[in-house]
Amino acid sequence: MATITLSDTPEHVLFDGFHARFVHTAGATLAYVRIEAGKTLPEHSHPHEQVTTVISGELAMTIGGESHTYRLGDVAVIPSNVLHSGTALTDCFVLDVFTPVREDFKARTV
Repeated sequence: MATITLSDTPEHVLFDGFHARFVHTAGATLAYVRIEAGKTLPEHSHPHEQVTTVISGELAMTIGGESHTYRLGDVAVIPSNVLHSGTALTDCFVLDVFTPVREDFKARTV
């Protein structure tokens, strides 16, 4: 069993205003993401399933053409290869879980 202290984990810039700390397991990548108010994640897709849980703040997301505002405790499930984007309406903190492991993110933490 491993214990990880997030504050001891380096923070990486994913995109302008999107700062992440990563935890990788054998089957998943967890990204704890701090997002600055007003910052936008451009529309994109990836082969990974993504589950986003809002820990704090308000995040507007468009997933597969449908838009919704997510708040504390809301969860967005993004299937593999579905186009999605997001804009932080306030400062936000989210947990993104990706399956399978995001090798591209893992490469940033080595």
